[in-house]
Amino acid sequence: MGCERRLQLNGVMQTIKVAHFRMTFSRQMFVVAYPRETQEMVFDAHNRAFDFFGGVPERMVYDNLKAVVEAIFTGKDGLFNRRFMVLTNHYLFVVRKEFSTY
Repeated sequence: MGCERRLQLNGVMQTIKVAHFRMTFSRQMFVVAYPRETQEMVFDAHNRAFDFFGGVPERMVYDNLKAVVEAIFTGKDGLFNRRFMVLTNHYLFVVRKEFSTY
């Protein structure tokens, strides 16, 4: 969902966090930038993306997003944090649980 970029804003180099969502079939993309990666940023990005797409997908896949992953266990199993699970239950989407250990 997110990545970090450095760019110049008003003549000052700054680091930003970028949240991006891509729909599976249409490949339609939504991107929004924030000054830092926090849970609030993640939740706001989801709200904005769902508004942009006009709905919520049935399933979503995440790539070890630190703001939502509580722990990664041996193999490809892990645990999402409680606040993120509240978000998934509110919007009624399923999270594909694939965690890489890199």
